[in-house]
Amino acid sequence: MTGAALATPFPGPTEIQLFPGAPACAADAGSWCSRLYGWTHNDFLASSADLIVSRGLAIVLIVLIAVVARALLHRTIDRLVRGAANGPSRVPAVLRRRAPAGLRHIAAPLLSERRVQRANTVGSVLRSITSVVVLTIASIMIMAEFGLNLGPILASAGIAGVALGFGAQNLVRDFLSGMFMLLEDQYGVGDVVDLGVATGTVEAVGLRITTLRDVRGTVWHVRNGEIQRVGNKSQGYAVAVVDVPLAHTVDIAQAVELAGQVAAEVAATEDVAAQLLEPPEVLGVETVTVEGVTLRVTAKTLPGQQWMVQRALNAGIAKAFDSAELPRPYSAAPPSDRSQP
Repeated sequence: MTGAALATPFPGPTEIQLFPGAPACAADAGSWCSRLYGWTHNDFLASSADLIVSRGLAIVLIVLIAVVARALLHRTIDRLVRGAANGPSRVPAVLRRRAPAGLRHIAAPLLSERRVQRANTVGSVLRSITSVVVLTIASIMIMAEFGLNLGPILASAGIAGVALGFGAQNLVRDFLSGMFMLLEDQYGVGDVVDLGVATGTVEAVGLRITTLRDVRGTVWHVRNGEIQRVGNKSQGYAVAVVDVPLAHTVDIAQAVELAGQVAAEVAATEDVAAQLLEPPEVLGVETVTVEGVTLRVTAKTLPGQQWMVQRALNAGIAKAFDSAELPRPYSAAPPSDRSQP
């Protein structure tokens, strides 16, 4: 082999053009077409080199921007969630003033845990929504870079969205109602609520349904979109109401005085005193009917403790009235069955 043969350079761009099937752009030295044809010897890839490189860089840039935007949005949401979870507690002033110190120490972690749970749930939903929105926008931009006609695609998506909206409007309503219930803190796990269609203790709060158990042990699954009103019996404070039926001939002053004494004695017991926010109060005669009169006694209690206090007051007042022989409303005995021997 001669030295002249060793000195022969590799084919340049002008020589590549002489190959059969080589695109015309392969003759441009330094172009992506020339480089790609020299690497692959594929005329289709070479002729589309500029388009592939420019679109590829644009697609990579779109993906990077989408990833960064998603990360920043998630970080912002996490910061908001931490602020909401660690923010000041919205404990009612009456609880801070009246509740015993021991119960305040017990209630504070429970309220904090509930706030953290609600904030985490809302944060998870917001993160999912932002991810879907960012990825959808990035996908549309990438399809546009490929030169796809987005008009028919968007029109088809719109029609599908309308059809899905009509078919799943109840699901969307349940989801939105659940979001607002979580944001507004209308109720939480452990609260005793009246949802209209069911009443009981809340066992789970979801974005679509709320699960509660009534006093008979029945578990109710209530769709959030069907809840028109919420009566929360465990938020802030509660009131124990005791209605004592008496006959028309009773001495009202004596009954009121005796009820007040008994209520004060019951409130002084250790179990009841720990649940009271204010001393019991005898309101007097509540109603007058043909059967008799009704005497009402009330007591402000901690949330969810009104039934225990109410039972204690009922038992104490009933026993004291029976001992004092205060007359009760007359009730006729049921007629006897004469057919029996």
